[in-house]
Amino acid sequence: MNGVRLAVEVPKDRVQIGMRATERARPTQRIDVGSVQKTGGATDQASKGDAAGGSSQSSAPLIVVSNRLPFVLTRNAQGKLERKQSAGGLVTAVAPVVIDCKGLWVGWSGVHDMSPWEPIPESDPGDKAPTAGLSSSQVLAVNIEKEKFDAYYNGCCNGTFWPLFHSMPDRATFRADKWQAYCEVNKEFAERSVMALKKVVRELDDAGKYDVTPVVWVHDYQLLVAPTHIRQKAEEEGLRFKIGFFLHIPFPSWDIMRLFPWDDAVLQGMLACDLVGFHIEDYCLNFIDCCSRRLGWRVDRNRQLIEVAGRTVHVKALPIGIPYDRFVQLAETSPKVIKDETEKIILGVDRLDYTKGLVHRVKAFEKLLEKHPEFIEKVTLLQISVPSRTDVREYRQLKEEMDQLIGRVNGRFSKPNWSPIRYIYGCVSQEQLAAFYRDSAVALVTPLRDGMNLVAKEYVACQIREPGVLILSPFAGAGGSMHEALVVNPYELEEVAETIARALQMPLEEREVRMTQLRRREQQTDVTHWMSSFLKAVGASAAEDPEQSDFLSARMQPLSPDDFDQYLEHHVDGSCKLSLILDYDGTLAQLAAHPDLASMPLETKRVLERLANMPDVNIAIISGRSLENVIKMVGIDGVTYAGSHGLEILHPDGTKFVHPVPQEYAEKLRQLLRALQDEVCRDGAWVENKGVLLTFHYRETPHALREDIMKRAVAIFKKFGFEPHQAKLAIEAKPPVKWDQGRASIHILRTTYGVDWSERVRIVYAGNEDAMSALQGIACTFRVDSSPAVRSAANFRLAGPDAVLTMLKWVEKQMNRRTARVTPRASPRPPRSPISQSLEKGSPPHLNCIHSQMSYEEDDDDTGNGEGGAKLTYALSKSPKTIVKTVKRSKDEVLKKAV
Repeated sequence: MNGVRLAVEVPKDRVQIGMRATERARPTQRIDVGSVQKTGGATDQASKGDAAGGSSQSSAPLIVVSNRLPFVLTRNAQGKLERKQSAGGLVTAVAPVVIDCKGLWVGWSGVHDMSPWEPIPESDPGDKAPTAGLSSSQVLAVNIEKEKFDAYYNGCCNGTFWPLFHSMPDRATFRADKWQAYCEVNKEFAERSVMALKKVVRELDDAGKYDVTPVVWVHDYQLLVAPTHIRQKAEEEGLRFKIGFFLHIPFPSWDIMRLFPWDDAVLQGMLACDLVGFHIEDYCLNFIDCCSRRLGWRVDRNRQLIEVAGRTVHVKALPIGIPYDRFVQLAETSPKVIKDETEKIILGVDRLDYTKGLVHRVKAFEKLLEKHPEFIEKVTLLQISVPSRTDVREYRQLKEEMDQLIGRVNGRFSKPNWSPIRYIYGCVSQEQLAAFYRDSAVALVTPLRDGMNLVAKEYVACQIREPGVLILSPFAGAGGSMHEALVVNPYELEEVAETIARALQMPLEEREVRMTQLRRREQQTDVTHWMSSFLKAVGASAAEDPEQSDFLSARMQPLSPDDFDQYLEHHVDGSCKLSLILDYDGTLAQLAAHPDLASMPLETKRVLERLANMPDVNIAIISGRSLENVIKMVGIDGVTYAGSHGLEILHPDGTKFVHPVPQEYAEKLRQLLRALQDEVCRDGAWVENKGVLLTFHYRETPHALREDIMKRAVAIFKKFGFEPHQAKLAIEAKPPVKWDQGRASIHILRTTYGVDWSERVRIVYAGNEDAMSALQGIACTFRVDSSPAVRSAANFRLAGPDAVLTMLKWVEKQMNRRTARVTPRASPRPPRSPISQSLEKGSPPHLNCIHSQMSYEEDDDDTGNGEGGAKLTYALSKSPKTIVKTVKRSKDEVLKKAV
């Protein structure tokens, strides 16, 4: 066929070649051909007995969450839903396990007009598919409106994640509205998953099986952030569970992943699982590297562990397989489809996608005919390309390019009775596919990037007669384990052409040796083995295996001071001064039900006292508490204290800074306080009045009431003109000034060391997010938080005060290594200004400190040099008298004057 396109409709006995494990076919039954990450070519005609016969057994209920349900729902002429069979290796392996363990399957119904209350039909009595025994009570459908689904699926999943994860970022689009739709849909999947989990846990409790923990298994790139919501909701409701995740496509390297604007949310979503599975080790290492470099979590690359807020996430390579025995059976029974036995067939089977390298493949075959004319009229390239995303412009362009390229090659080399390329653009039956696999001399599997590519495995399974040769790209996941294949770089067209020539001329003995080993391995690691490996890894295999409980029980070694070598060794040197800026609540002291109960451990206090007495170390403790309260809770001399998120600062030498606030603010704050006390201070919620700040706490409110009481409190804040600032189970009211912990930290550094401090001082900050952006690139920052789902600009993350104590011990150890100084310790702060010194002369003996109030306010007036001016106000108070001097300067001059 000279460039002919053969479009074939798919009756229900036709195979969905290379179908992605988590995508089911649309009712039109177009096929998704042989993709890396796909469980391609799995038959939909496997009998229930065949499917279940080799299946694994689960010791706990399994809740599978995938983009599509394991069958296709369509409406008949009467408008009623009907259930159709669906192909896919995932269905073949997983559905029998879900049926046997009385689990559930959560997925999109496939129809947009389905009502949430519309029942899912049961399977037909004659249905012999693997899902035939899956009753409607074991299925929870997710209903998504059409526009949102299009933005989620076509906009984000296929428009962003598909090209990005296949290392083709130039084809990816990054749009906030598509990402928002993706997050909303993932949340809907999570809500249905939690419903399924509650149902399973209730049934287990009713049966008295309190020691059985259900497993939620989330699949693929369509649901990357769903585990975050599942864990949060399940933990709030006190459900017992384990979460596993499996990605059926590649996971990119850090350089690619960091291009995605919301990469931290994706990584945090996957880290909400207990077990994260990938096809190969390379993807595991990429994921671990991204979690370390982007999120700052502690990792163990050798054991593939990640510590997330005190919890250990296990990463494991779980290479997926195919239903091997079923393909052998098909190869044995399928009739011959290649009539000319003297003609050698080079076979390519792919979905029409830019990741498959189809254009490169055809060009390489053209090179073969150019360099080896002896193969003309003796070999034929049979390329089966399955239509994909025909409504997307890029895919239509690819189809046009393939049509033109194949037409050109055929026009150039065709003979009266021979064409070099036979091109099938459409679908073939499963029997035909198995026959093509069996009778082809060479299989050309050369994707540019692929998760696994099961076409290579299907070809090997069908080699039951004279063996052929498999040519495989190293950029497919299968390339890492199918060592006996001829591995070739698809971008090297000359090399591909020479490899094809070698395969066509390979002696029978060599072909037999290579194919025998390939077939043995694929038989041992079939799709049932993949299913069993997951169940063992998650500790839910019914088979007696003493090792299965050891995998998830593995934990990272406790954090030790030596672990901070990798974080701080290059930041803390042997000569520069060190400034430690630390938050209090949740950083130095554990969060408590009431602020007065959040006391700092004695050991932490002792380490801070020793550090405060070191000549090259200066400590600042900054908190949302009032200044008086934070001084009382810490109680260490020689430390800079900052209260009310830095609105009040007291230096060790007694100099005090107070940021001014509008006069009307105090009255508005009193009104807000009264309103909150009257309307929402109940069910464990209460208001803390900090003077300049006000905090509404709802940590002790029951989970079921939190959302409602939080929304009502936010409405009250806004009613009285306050922007509600969310804290850890609390809402804060702050003055309407441009001042936060970040600006306060910069102010402390400038007033302590001078304006040129950056060359002489190293800064380490540990605390919450307020100061991270201001100190980014200036300090080594640690986000201290037990919640892994919080976005952060920090360099690293620590789980809590215990980890901060370990960090302080490391700092103490490093500073003790410095040579002891002979000179006595001098104050790091510069001498006071001449104004301060002159005022201090003659002061009564009982006045032992001078309080200065300094504020930096933007001046709208033009200063003559195009820059805004600033006002520096010193309020130097002696007894009842106050002397105020206002100097108008440029900002830099003001800062120098402040010093």
